[in-house]
Formats: sequence, structure tokens, C-alpha cells
Amino acid sequence: MIKILDRYIFFEWLKIFAIAVFVTLGILIMHDMYSNLGDLINYGASAYEIVYYYLLLTPSFIPVILPISLLLSLIFVLGALHRNNEITAMRAAGLNVFSITKSLWISGVVLSLGLFWITAHLVPTSVEKSRLMMDTLHIQSEMKKSAGDLSNIGKIQQMCFANRKDRRLWIMNSFSMATNKATGVFVSCFDENGAEASKIMAREAVYDDVDGCWFFSDGQEISYDVSTSRAVRSVVFDKKYYRDFREDPEIMRLSMKRVKDLSLFEINELLEASAKEGLVSAAAKSAALKYEVRLYNIWLSPLICIIVVAIAIPFSVAGVRTNPMVGVSKTVAMFFAYYMIDNIFSALGGAGYISPVVAAFAPAAIMLIFALSLYRKVI
Repeated sequence: MIKILDRYIFFEWLKIFAIAVFVTLGILIMHDMYSNLGDLINYGASAYEIVYYYLLLTPSFIPVILPISLLLSLIFVLGALHRNNEITAMRAAGLNVFSITKSLWISGVVLSLGLFWITAHLVPTSVEKSRLMMDTLHIQSEMKKSAGDLSNIGKIQQMCFANRKDRRLWIMNSFSMATNKATGVFVSCFDENGAEASKIMAREAVYDDVDGCWFFSDGQEISYDVSTSRAVRSVVFDKKYYRDFREDPEIMRLSMKRVKDLSLFEINELLEASAKEGLVSAAAKSAALKYEVRLYNIWLSPLICIIVVAIAIPFSVAGVRTNPMVGVSKTVAMFFAYYMIDNIFSALGGAGYISPVVAAFAPAAIMLIFALSLYRKVI
């Protein structure tokens, strides 16, 4: 009897879950089309390239699709069982809440495990390949219009980067990804006490991929007296290699992106770059915190599937006297409360008030403890 009941509840849930996945996926793709389809068409993308782009992009939606689809399907199925008094009949037969919903718990655990693998392997590749395709189409479109001038291809405006290990601050008016050339470059060099010791100003600077260093053109190097902050020497140059300036433009570019737009691989790359800097100063450690918090959030995000199951079940089977819509509204409210708590803890972790591990783990722990405490009322 138990196995028949488990199969019945599982397949009732699975049908709704599959529908919810396809509907949610369609909504997210339509939202992205509203933002990016016009750009793809302007870049001259063919119908095949547009379809291929969305095939590449689709896996990046999975961490959003699965929790929402799971929540909606659980609310619908458990609400239907509640309305039809099937849960009452099952409990009258001597079954407790866990026995009734065992297949749903197993499904939530399986989805969480699958989401761990997807988050670690599939999503970062999806994010980077879809972004690379968009950038490539953009660059190809600009190359057709530029008549051979590559200086404006893939241009990034106002790029800044702080190299805390070597105590250098970079400011560029623009940087071309196609040529690795920056224009309007200012590099401030500081001593161990944080005083500006010198400044390089140049019309152009190019990153040499072969030597792994920067080459400046039409520039001026100013040296300062660190005790008075007055300029004591100025040297003008036409062309000059700074072979100890080994900042990677890719790391510079990634550091300019919003943390939530970075893939797991890119966050790891930035953290490795921070580790190479040694994190010797409080400022360096503070700068790395936001990436650490995001990294742990990504790794722990699959737990949301278990949290959804833990929240949805007790509210949906609260009792025959309770209107099912009351349980639905409470479930949705708790789901959004989790994201609010997660954002609060992420902000605290990024500001250094709590450790990144606590910032990532605490919201899940709080919601699981609260949800499990509700079972005392329904079991």
C-alpha cells in the first residue's frame, strides 16, 4: 500500500513539476529575449546562431527554474490533495506526514544533488560560452563597420583596477578587448605606507601577451616626495616597457563585473589572483570577501530544493480546517523570506561583519530549523 501511495503522489507531483519547468523556462527565455534578442539581430546573428545562443544560455537558468518549479508543483499537488480530503483519509489510515510525503522528500534530495553537479559544471560553462558568443558576435559586427580599425572593437569604458600586492592603482579611459590596448592610462604607485610615490600617465598602453607585461606610449612618469606629496622629478618618454607591470587584462575586466554576473570559474579565478597578491592588507582581504561569499552561496544554493520541500509540506497539510490558500500564501511568503534573509547575510559577509561561510550557510540553516519545527504541529 505504501509503495502504491508513494508512486501515486510522486507521479502526480512529477506531471505538474514538468509543466512548471517548461513554463518557467519559457518565461525566463522570453525575458532574456526582451533584453538581448534585439542586440543579437543588430549584430547580424543568423537564426541558427540565435537558437544556438539560447541553447547555450538555457543551463544557466536551471538554478532558478528548479526551486520555483518545485515550489509551484508542491503547492499545487499538496493543495489538491488537501482540497479533496485525500490527506485526511491517508492520516485516518494511520500514516503520518512523513510517510505520506516520503516520495516528495526523496525528490527534493535528488534535485539538490543534481543541482550541485549542474552548479559546479554545467552552469559556469553555460554562462561563459553564451557570454563569449555574444561578445564574439558584437566584435564581428564592429569589425565589419570599422574598415580595419580594431582600436574601437570590444571597447570597455572607464576600467579601474587595484593591484594591492604591488600597490598600484590603474585607471583607463577605455580598453579594447580585441587589441589589448588601453587609452588615457593613469597608474599610481604607492609605498608601503600608502603614500603615492610615482605616477605614470600615457596616451596608450598595450599588454604584451608574449612577455606578459605592459608597454606605454607617449607618456610621462612623475616621482613624488612621499613626505610632502610634491613632485620632485618628471620624465617624458615616447615608448617604454614596464616589465614589472604584469597585471592581466582579463583579471582587470572580471573585477569590473558585478559579482552576481560572474560564473563559478570566474570567481575562482579572481580568488586565485587575490591569493597571489598574498592578501597582506586589510583592504585586500576586504576586497576578496565579496567573492568568497558569492562562492559559498553558489555551492550551498542547491540546498534550496530541500528547503522548499521542508517549507511547503507543513503549511500545505496543516489540517482540514485550514483553507488551502492560507497554506499557499504562507509557503510563498516563507520562500521569499528566505531570499531576503540570504541577501541580508550576504551583505553582512561582504562587509566583513561575519565570515563568508556563516553568511552562506546561516540562511539555509535558519529556514530548515524553522521548517522542521513546524512538523511538531502536523505529525
